[in-house]
Amino acid sequence: MFVAPLCVLYCKLLRSAASFVPAAAPSAPDETLAVNLCGEEVVLHADRALGWPRERTLFVADVHLGKGAAFRAGGIPLPRGATATDLARLERLVAASRATRLVVLGDFLHAASGRVDALDRAFRDWRERHATLAILLVRGNHDSHAGDPPPSWGVDLADEPHAMPPFLGCHHPAPPPTGYALCGHIHPGVSIGHPAEPSVRMPCFVLGHRRAILPAFGRLTGLAAPPLLAGDNLVAIAGRSLVRLPSRG
Repeated sequence: MFVAPLCVLYCKLLRSAASFVPAAAPSAPDETLAVNLCGEEVVLHADRALGWPRERTLFVADVHLGKGAAFRAGGIPLPRGATATDLARLERLVAASRATRLVVLGDFLHAASGRVDALDRAFRDWRERHATLAILLVRGNHDSHAGDPPPSWGVDLADEPHAMPPFLGCHHPAPPPTGYALCGHIHPGVSIGHPAEPSVRMPCFVLGHRRAILPAFGRLTGLAAPPLLAGDNLVAIAGRSLVRLPSRG
């Protein structure tokens, strides 16, 4: 029942974005989109990640591992399997991007109550399959409550802003005085629709002059309207496709 409306939505998105998409761009959305940020080519992935090919680095934000377990511990009966699904997505992204380094822009773990044995086993198994992958966590607000990952996970730790010139690894999306910030925290989403029709909310990337906000990687995360600045561009994630939207001016 959702396929036909989604196809119609793609057409509407493409029509609305016609003034934003370069003439040489393909007419159909794609799973990846190359853009230039601060003089560096980066690649946006529909699986909610940003790749930096020159440095073979993959950025994700707001993974929120253990969120389902934390909710279940609080009496909310969420279904199991979110951790396995998110780790499988991350595995595909690492392979597709050929990344040798993974940078998590905050909120890797959701809460202390979600740090259950099953999560620990699942991540250690995943880590063994990616033993040569460097992983860096730039701590976010949830990390301060959930605590750092255990040493057996092989995750290096840093506080924001973490310099990776010309980029700054951050969690909170404040434009920096110098450099270009890659951020998370907001779980940005955009609503697309017509006044006479129901709107659809999708995760999105926010690309600005001095900072980019990544969509939340974890599937058990909500969406929020991002704080937009002059010149911000939005790239909506419509299923497995990326669609540029008109510039915010």
